[in-house]
Amino acid sequence: MDNQRVGDILDEIGDMLDIQGEISFKIQAYHRAANAIRSFPEDINKVWRENRLKDIRGVGKSIAEKVEELLGTGRLIFYEELKEKVPPSLLDLMQVPGVGPKKAKIFYEELGITTIEELLGAIEAHRIAPLRGMGAKTEENILRGIQLFQRSRERILLFEAHGIAEKIVSDFRKYPFVKGVDMAGSLRRMKETIGDIDILVGSNEPLKVAEVFCHLPETAEVLAKGETKCSIITKSGLQVDLRVVASESYGAALQYFTGSKEHNIRLREIAKKKGLKISEYGIFEVAMGKRLGGEKEEDIYRILGLDYMPPTLRENKGEVEAALGHRLPKLIELKDIRGDLHVHSIWSDGSSRIEQLVEESRKLGYEYLGLCDHAARLKVAGGMELKDVEKRLQEVKRVNEETPNFTVLNGVELNIENDGAVDYPEEILAQFDLVTASIHWGFGQSKEQLTRRLLKAMENPYIHAISHPTGRILGKRDPYPLDMELVFKVAAETETFLELNSFPDRLDLKDDHLKQAKEEFGCKFIIGTDAHGAGQLPYIKYGVVTAQRGCLESEDVLNTYPIDRLMKMLRK
Repeated sequence: MDNQRVGDILDEIGDMLDIQGEISFKIQAYHRAANAIRSFPEDINKVWRENRLKDIRGVGKSIAEKVEELLGTGRLIFYEELKEKVPPSLLDLMQVPGVGPKKAKIFYEELGITTIEELLGAIEAHRIAPLRGMGAKTEENILRGIQLFQRSRERILLFEAHGIAEKIVSDFRKYPFVKGVDMAGSLRRMKETIGDIDILVGSNEPLKVAEVFCHLPETAEVLAKGETKCSIITKSGLQVDLRVVASESYGAALQYFTGSKEHNIRLREIAKKKGLKISEYGIFEVAMGKRLGGEKEEDIYRILGLDYMPPTLRENKGEVEAALGHRLPKLIELKDIRGDLHVHSIWSDGSSRIEQLVEESRKLGYEYLGLCDHAARLKVAGGMELKDVEKRLQEVKRVNEETPNFTVLNGVELNIENDGAVDYPEEILAQFDLVTASIHWGFGQSKEQLTRRLLKAMENPYIHAISHPTGRILGKRDPYPLDMELVFKVAAETETFLELNSFPDRLDLKDDHLKQAKEEFGCKFIIGTDAHGAGQLPYIKYGVVTAQRGCLESEDVLNTYPIDRLMKMLRK
């Protein structure tokens, strides 16, 4: 079991205890421990073997003993006993936005509902509204939540798909008969959510490739096995499709199976005008039937007269015209990032000490770190009271003195109130190096009010950036309604940075918004992970690929700047 699976089990225990009406302290202890283990930078098995489970902040004696039993025996009796009392399908029910444990318990006890299908039937029969504490509005919101949940089930997060695909690609690279292997499809384009995982292999021994694929450690079920196409279901329930092509056609196939449908149609239009034809086997001259190339992906674009396009751009959103005119942007890369500018520590709801965050940051090659713990009014996240602000400042100073060639920025993530006000007075805000602000409640307000809240915050001269601007959580919460053009306009006018939040289920702002904000309004950006533990700092890569999809260059992003220039920008 890895950190993710152990964390998932602890979360399920917390949810089942919640359904049973257990005291909130005990429930939150399991959820807190789950988050701490998931975000811990070391393998939980190694920590257990070295008897260090209690060293993980948020993992107390009782939960540590349960994790020991789970890792030592492969099962947890307490967990199994809970599952006998709480129908497992109720846990799925709780994943529907707008339901949660309390409503799930009411539905179960009063209507016998245990599945999403049963809940949907009850809504259609209007049996939910009459229940205590419900009403027609609740019924409407839950129906919308079911629709969102069902859509999300059809696709998986980039983070989840990418991790599995990386492992498969790595496994294939061990074999000498594999001449090329890559992710393909929307996964190689790094879309925020993925349907099925596509893998392409170049080899002149396809039967050997198929045999390896169908016996990978991740394989739970083989759906199809052939010389050129195979499909499996992984142990985590995801479908992976494999295509095998001859080595001399690998580049053409990689281009063909990477580009979106619209991108590939546009290329075929250009090819046709030039008397050429492109397919997964190569690029050909139509008149003579001569094969002009295809071993390398770059061949296709070069022969068509185009600059090579990074996979993240291949959506037919202007990249082809830019490549024809030699105007493609020099996209930001992971190596350009000099520090993470949105990280939480134990001073609010994070699980890592400042020193642990610094240690992990230095492993990533960073020069600085933006420590943005929550401010006072977000009580549920342990927001910093005024007395904590000064104490943490002194700790930041101490860490900076003890850490050569590295800077911890004393930052904060403020809460934007319903009227646009924030947690601290100006004389306190002036003490911070980096001030970000976010909407954390009131998501159901009107488009006008939500927009006004953001605009008021951006007009505050002490606020440098707006974090996760649209508030979306992929598969769980739609973005709240905003006048995005007005938000971008005021952000540019007030020189307020907009965050691209890299947390895997946020990726907020999304790619189309980034492109619009940059090209139409000249906005500048911050990329932050919103990490709540040192182990989550590598999530920055998902922000970077989203930035690429939004055509951002390093100059557009504050945390590509060296520390002196960054501090000058923040003081400005």
